[in-house]
Amino acid sequence: MKSPLVLLSLLGAVLLSSPVNAARLQSWNFNPAKNQLSITTDSEVKPRAFLINNPTRIVIDLPQTSLKSDTIRKNFGSQVKEIRVGKVDDNTTRIVVELAQGYTASPDKLVVKGEAGSNWILNLSAIEKSDTLISTASEEKVFIPISNNSNFAGVIPLNKEISQLDTEIKKLMARYRSLSPGMFFLDMETGEYLDINGEKIFPAASTIKFPILVALFQEVDAGRVKLNETVVMRRDLMTGGSGNMQYRKPGTKFSLLETATRMMTISDNTATNMVIDRLGGKNRLNQRFRSWGLQNTVIRNLLGDFKGTNTTSAKDLVRVAALISNNKLLSSSSNTKVMDIMVQCKNRSLLPVGLGKGAVIAHKTGTLGRVLGDVGIVQTPSGKRYLAGIMVARPFRDARAKSFINQVSRLVYGYLEQPLSARKF
Repeated sequence: MKSPLVLLSLLGAVLLSSPVNAARLQSWNFNPAKNQLSITTDSEVKPRAFLINNPTRIVIDLPQTSLKSDTIRKNFGSQVKEIRVGKVDDNTTRIVVELAQGYTASPDKLVVKGEAGSNWILNLSAIEKSDTLISTASEEKVFIPISNNSNFAGVIPLNKEISQLDTEIKKLMARYRSLSPGMFFLDMETGEYLDINGEKIFPAASTIKFPILVALFQEVDAGRVKLNETVVMRRDLMTGGSGNMQYRKPGTKFSLLETATRMMTISDNTATNMVIDRLGGKNRLNQRFRSWGLQNTVIRNLLGDFKGTNTTSAKDLVRVAALISNNKLLSSSSNTKVMDIMVQCKNRSLLPVGLGKGAVIAHKTGTLGRVLGDVGIVQTPSGKRYLAGIMVARPFRDARAKSFINQVSRLVYGYLEQPLSARKF
């Protein structure tokens, strides 16, 4: 029989040799038009970045971060020859941006800018043509500065994570082991927040209608769309699932405002397709979502997307709420109209159940057989405001997901509605 000392030594060796990943690379996107690389992880990381020549490569290492796939290689055109995403070792994910021959980048013009430790942007506008041939003997690393902004969505300073809520909700999660949730809540007064798998990607279901509505009102503000204009319900836009417009005759005409209102209040899928069509289609909307900093929100198919190919995350949805709450995306008039529409949401079975009497929520739910979600802006009777986003993957039609969301909402509301001096369990 081995001695306790030997057993402890063996255990230590196993632990040291095992990967200890605290985060996962959730998504990345390169926009050639802006020469901008965006990176999202599902929790906070502390990246390292450096420049190497021969050929010119910008390397970003994400320590303690896992990668779900094998090495990925993508070509992007004249300036960026290739982007590679792979593993340095079991604990480190590496992203390499290799520039095309004849292009270089000055390290003093490069910076990796972060937001809240899980969203990172490398702006490559400093790429320039070079007539100088760099010696192939040099492989020196020149480190690139990392700048981490604690503001969420660039508008709300994050203060501290609410440890009491984190503990209570993780206890709740342990009782609902069949569910896989992602959530993000943010107190707009204090900057306190709760982030549990906030960047986790889920089928968006009907929560995708929230950013679509905001995009519509951006077009209204730009004068390219009018709410009183007429849209025609074409046969190719009609679909099943939620809503009653599907039962009207093809060719029926509606005002754009009525169509958008039905999209949000009764979650009409046909209405949603009509709005997507009026805004130029899913590709144009996806470009707009990326311009807002959404890395996980993508429309791949028209509604109803019963297979769940359209995606989002709780943190992306709350990001949209933060941006409109601070008038970063919409005029005050359009913001008011969006709120007026969203408070009329007919499905009150998720976040609203956990709110106290007199609280008001402007929100949008999403329901598929294997996912439930809700995103909202909550105003408490005492005048406090907070942003709420929750998505829950579940066994098919498992009613426990609804109960879980109700209980999370109740815990968050109970904590945030207390006076600041009493915020503890």
